[in-house]
Amino acid sequence: MPLDQIDVDNDLPAAQTGEKEMSFLDHLEELRWHLVRGVSAIGVLAVIAFASGQWVFDTIIMAPLDKGFISYRIINSAIPGLEFYPPPDLELIAVMFGEQFIVHLKTSFVLGVVLSFPYLFWEIWRFIKPGLYPQERKAARGIVGICSFLFIAGVAFGYFIIAPFAVTFLGSYSVGAVNAPTLSSFVNYMTMFTVPVGVIFELPIVVYFLAKVGLLYPQTMKSYRRHAFIIILILAAIITPPDVVTQFLIGIPLYVLYEISIRICSRVVKRAEAKRQ
Repeated sequence: MPLDQIDVDNDLPAAQTGEKEMSFLDHLEELRWHLVRGVSAIGVLAVIAFASGQWVFDTIIMAPLDKGFISYRIINSAIPGLEFYPPPDLELIAVMFGEQFIVHLKTSFVLGVVLSFPYLFWEIWRFIKPGLYPQERKAARGIVGICSFLFIAGVAFGYFIIAPFAVTFLGSYSVGAVNAPTLSSFVNYMTMFTVPVGVIFELPIVVYFLAKVGLLYPQTMKSYRRHAFIIILILAAIITPPDVVTQFLIGIPLYVLYEISIRICSRVVKRAEAKRQ
């Protein structure tokens, strides 16, 4: 469904609805409560993830190390003749005292942020929305649901597509030494494969909003297409390990998102011009 066909309320800013204008201290107090609610949501979900630690690690975090992981099975069955080998048997180790506890805490916090993202964004939107002009609020219709969907889609893409290839490459790579990765390094890589990708997948909604308020035009995006391609390659190299296949796995979808964003921008600009005629 097009972004501009999603129905939400179009209330005017407080200054145009007769509501009393808030002072600077009132805004700070309002922001404080939004932050308290957001942090509380992260805390609750993080505690739940921490309490379910063994299940979380066995079922989610360590899943790409399992030869029966769904991505390995789907890839091998979907492409005839392709033998995509999962990683070898790897035994993660903890070399620092308290490393397992620290990693458990860190993982629980990251999961808390990921799971609470829709609510966090909703709290941020509730704070920003009253101060926007009518055209800005109209341009951002459905932004909470769409941003939440794109973020979750990006995290899922990183988890089910990027992580299996990256784990297989890194787990199988050897120059004469035995692979014995630490628990901390593995969790750090899994975080890098998922959360940043979720953030990058927000590109279309950012472009849509900027085009809707007249700050971005398709001609500009087309003229900087080559520059964008280079930036995408750099981002892919930062997010993924030094593996060409894995870099293309993230680089190609990002470029596709950029092309989709150009189409979105062009459509928004054409509709705006049609309304002015």
